[in-house]
Amino acid sequence: MRMEYVTAVLAVVDLVPSGSAVSYGDVAELLGAGGPRQVGSVMSHYGSPVAWWRVLRASGEAPAGHESDALRHYLAESTPLHGAYQAFMLTGEGRWRVDLAAARWAPTDAEFDQLDVISDQLERQLHILSVPDDEMTV
Repeated sequence: MRMEYVTAVLAVVDLVPSGSAVSYGDVAELLGAGGPRQVGSVMSHYGSPVAWWRVLRASGEAPAGHESDALRHYLAESTPLHGAYQAFMLTGEGRWRVDLAAARWAPTDAEFDQLDVISDQLERQLHILSVPDDEMTV
């Protein structure tokens, strides 16, 4: 995985505000590069410095293996939830998920401008890396 892509994914995730969430596919679409699996890979390997709990599966399920930690963040941020999250907090039993329809981040115009800068920068970096150094390419 190219570090330019990792940096861009993390920059997009960093824009997602408290109480909001996006799917892995949303991040890829906002970035204009990669797909849900690539974003998921970035998040699983490099996501700890950002609000990783705000990026989840399209079903609204929290990142696998991090459900308890994620749920604490969701409750602290008043992220809309469905299901038996209260029972899960007490017993570790019960199915729940983020209400992604209600929690999905809708970027403002200013945030879209920031997203454009991030995706343009990624595109330029990836283009530079893909141009052959054959001294004949202009």
